[in-house]
Amino acid sequence: MISFDFAGQVVIVTGGTRGIGRGIAEAFLETGATVAVTYAGNETAAAEFADANAESAGRLELHRFDVADYARVEAFYHAFGEKHGRLDVLVNNAGIRRDAVVGMMPEEDWRRVIDTNLTGTYTMSKFAVQLMMQNRYGRIICITSPSGRMGFEGQANYAASKAGQVALVRSLSKEVAKRKITANCVSPGFIDTDLIADLPDEQRKAYKSIVPAKRFGTVDDVASAVLFLASAEAAYINGATLEVSGGL
Repeated sequence: MISFDFAGQVVIVTGGTRGIGRGIAEAFLETGATVAVTYAGNETAAAEFADANAESAGRLELHRFDVADYARVEAFYHAFGEKHGRLDVLVNNAGIRRDAVVGMMPEEDWRRVIDTNLTGTYTMSKFAVQLMMQNRYGRIICITSPSGRMGFEGQANYAASKAGQVALVRSLSKEVAKRKITANCVSPGFIDTDLIADLPDEQRKAYKSIVPAKRFGTVDDVASAVLFLASAEAAYINGATLEVSGGL
């Protein structure tokens, strides 16, 4: 049985102050890692997250910026590299939804979802690879979604961004494998977080009914999968998508 130990490792989790991202960040903190968490702008959630993890304050950093903003991401990595000199794990978790059927979807909602979910994955991964290559080791994990292969009504922008993440990771995994860097996806199904909390009750019931496990997943279900792919034991898993969806 694997006993996860990330003591001495440096981890970045994007969108890490709420929901799945928070669960992942806290799991790495519990296993001894130094964790840099990014968030887009919710200061209340960031402060609550920091307070809840005050015991790990010496190993926790909070950084506010838009992962789709190339210049801001580049500046973040420049300062991050000077401070830490290494990066062991990047978890691309930052993501948003702006639902509408294609015929009625505002252009801004299409672009914003693609920019955050897919372009943000590119920007964060590009500079992560450059830092990881210096130590010839790294783990890049993208949080995607079954929506990318199934599609859901009213979520064409979200589904496209998630399918794009999988394709990006498949290509990236081939580019970095010789340098002992892996790139994989974790694909959570319906996880009981605020990302789906705003759905109408009838839609939540409908989604739950199509899950063979007949329940929504938990944040811990996803965090455990991420820890495994980030571990040394997962060194020969590359370019894969691990489904955490209750059989969806």
